[in-house]
Amino acid sequence: MARSGNKAAVVLCMDVGFAMSNSFPGEESPFELAKKVMTMFVQRQVFAESKDEVALVLFGTDGTENALACGDQYQNITVHRHLMLPDFDLLEDIESKIQPGSQQADCLDALIVCMDVIQQETVGKKFEKKHIEVFTDLSSPFSKDQLDTIIHNLRKSSISLQFFLPFPIGKEDGTGDRGDGNLRSEHHGPSFPLKEITEQQKEGIRMVKRVMISLEGEDGLDEIYSFSESLRQLCVFKKIERSSMPWPCQLTIGSNLSIRIVAYKSIQRGNVKKSWTVVDARTLKKEDIQKETIYCLNDDDETEIPKEDTIQGFRYGSDIVPFSKVDEEQMKYKSEGKCFSVLGFCRSSQVHRKYYMGNQVLKVFAAKDDEAAAVALSSLIHALDELDMVAIVRYAYDKRSNPQVGVAFPYIKDTYECLVYVQLPFMEDLRQYMFSSLKNNKKCTPTEAQLSAVDALIDSMSLVKKDEEEGTIEDLFPTTKIPNPQFQRLFQCLLHRALHPREPLPPIQQHILSMLDPPTEVTAKCQTPLSKIKALFPLTEAIKKKDQVTAQDIFQDNHKEGPTSKKFKTEEGEAPFSLSSLAEGSVTRVGSVNPAQDFCALVRQKNASFEEASHQLVNHIEQFLGTNETPYFMKSMDCIRVFREEAIQFSEEQRFNNFLKALREKVEMQQLNHFWDIVIQDGITLITKGEAPGSSVTAEEAKEFLAPKENPNEDAAAVFEEGGDVDDLLDLI
Repeated sequence: MARSGNKAAVVLCMDVGFAMSNSFPGEESPFELAKKVMTMFVQRQVFAESKDEVALVLFGTDGTENALACGDQYQNITVHRHLMLPDFDLLEDIESKIQPGSQQADCLDALIVCMDVIQQETVGKKFEKKHIEVFTDLSSPFSKDQLDTIIHNLRKSSISLQFFLPFPIGKEDGTGDRGDGNLRSEHHGPSFPLKEITEQQKEGIRMVKRVMISLEGEDGLDEIYSFSESLRQLCVFKKIERSSMPWPCQLTIGSNLSIRIVAYKSIQRGNVKKSWTVVDARTLKKEDIQKETIYCLNDDDETEIPKEDTIQGFRYGSDIVPFSKVDEEQMKYKSEGKCFSVLGFCRSSQVHRKYYMGNQVLKVFAAKDDEAAAVALSSLIHALDELDMVAIVRYAYDKRSNPQVGVAFPYIKDTYECLVYVQLPFMEDLRQYMFSSLKNNKKCTPTEAQLSAVDALIDSMSLVKKDEEEGTIEDLFPTTKIPNPQFQRLFQCLLHRALHPREPLPPIQQHILSMLDPPTEVTAKCQTPLSKIKALFPLTEAIKKKDQVTAQDIFQDNHKEGPTSKKFKTEEGEAPFSLSSLAEGSVTRVGSVNPAQDFCALVRQKNASFEEASHQLVNHIEQFLGTNETPYFMKSMDCIRVFREEAIQFSEEQRFNNFLKALREKVEMQQLNHFWDIVIQDGITLITKGEAPGSSVTAEEAKEFLAPKENPNEDAAAVFEEGGDVDDLLDLI
């Protein structure tokens, strides 16, 4: 079809004569196949938001409507649609309004009408390309009298030409389809039996070959397509084409070296254009709907207030911090403008691939027509390549943008060289997870046979095919050539809904479903290794035994049986599965990420004494309280809760009680009453005799402990007034 790129004028020229409706039983006629090919082409143009203009000329129609018609010349040829942007109206015309005619017309006359449409309707417009696409079965008689003149005018007007026929045309003997075997598609049009080609069609084939060879030499035969071949190539919607805009800037190294550069987006995440809008369900017009927003007080009368009396706020914990537009403008990062500054250099091995982030990749070149910049940037690129180094760069798109830190590494090809920039993460962008090694579990140690089987499976599923003799590498699954199935399905549904408003959406097309299937070659190769895997790693159904629950378990006295039931759970039962249990094997200290889980792991696995682990936990609680922020208060509560539970189980109730008393004094001195309110609300108090035999605290004393205290301990107050820190709190335990 018409080549992508610059704006083009395209005329679709379709034969609708009566011979186009002839077909063999059980097969689609050339007329229907031609309509399918044209529909696919137009819908690709529509969803790609192409700027190409498309016209439609029909020949073989019952009537005549064209500017050249005079007497018996150029009869039965209709200009159905003049040059304009393709839209759903054109798709609807192709699907429902174009019907087979009962006449025949000269295809060369139709070609002249198409040339006239291009000549007349491109005046005053700028088109880089002019193109005619002819859909015919070559059954109609034609006159070759003006053939040389047509070829001459096509060359003179720089109009390219393509033919689409119901049968394939080979370069030598007129047979054979050049279908692309790599296209994994289910579109296979009927193969037109060559023995059924009439003498008129054979004469038409010779004419088509003569025209195409005269225009483009032997390569012109490559512009003759069969309908089935076209369906395979057009089965996916065309992507939206966007040209990469240059981003000029100065690459700076230190304060003395500056290189003029220009960057282009090489890779960017593709998103569907947000064209959704709310319209009236009956008229389908946006103008018929008005959107109005009002602000009301949350009172009985719902008092309306003007927008000028409102201000935005930021939710900070349970509070709302007012933040005006002026505050927001003052808060924004203000820079001097666009920036591409080298902060330093490091070994390429130090920048791991897992740290690449962002939604785009930039290619950085020297500024055009600046020889000094080209020499300087080339020297930098080659130096980085020879030393196996990369540059760490500070990047800001413009003065309104927040700065990024990224890596620029050298990229040298035969035809060009540049720096490739990829964003790197800040501290907040990283997600740290700890998991125990499988090597610690002897039950999971694989045998040599199992390891060999997995190695064989990985080798068999390689998506890269190497030819040792020719030294070539073939990518069996080129993701850059696979369209996004999400987009394909969306466009399919939008097209169907536009043309068939009342019908249900069609099922997903098979070629969309098969886009992400593994290559058949890989699927076949991995069958044997998979059977070995299945034999060496047998699966057995794990049936969990349900414990019988008796009436005594349901109606037991929790106060009397509390300690016993907890002891039973500790000794007999097991804690439920969690990710934290996987990480316990590698815990050696209480960290700040999951201090409560780390504390449990340390004391249960006896990797540290209870005293040492509790000191580490108290350190973190003190740090969390020092932030005076609600999220860290919640983290402190988790730590205190776990501290209490483990103290009961390990008979360390006195240690916890001392800690909680010291914590209360600390909270009062630092006026963290809102934190202590959370403690009271959760009911976390001293460990009583009923919970642990070693405690001397009664239930009444534990209840009084949570009551407001009028006279705080003066000794403790003196300690904290002198700037006491976490060590003071630990000393009081």
